[in-house]
Amino acid sequence: MKRPAVYIMASRRNGTLYTGVTSNLVQRVWQHREGQIAGFTQRYGCKILVWFELAETMEGAIGREKQIKAGSRRKKLDLIESMNANWSDLYETIAQGG
Repeated sequence: MKRPAVYIMASRRNGTLYTGVTSNLVQRVWQHREGQIAGFTQRYGCKILVWFELAETMEGAIGREKQIKAGSRRKKLDLIESMNANWSDLYETIAQGG
């Protein structure tokens, strides 16, 4: 899935959230899950992909990431639950190209 995307990783349902942007969602989420990216997600165990949105351009994805990060935690939770009410790990879906 080599396409710009913004995404949210979580440690658990209603747990710690991380919002990021990438040009390769499958690879980046795998790196988070395997603890290969030092920093926030590794420190707080954010290994569950709970939300993502594809973008046409990297500039668009970065703009959306900034918008999400500027919002409240409540807005992030609402965004997640609008797409993924059960907080399922979406990694298998994207890894299989679905």
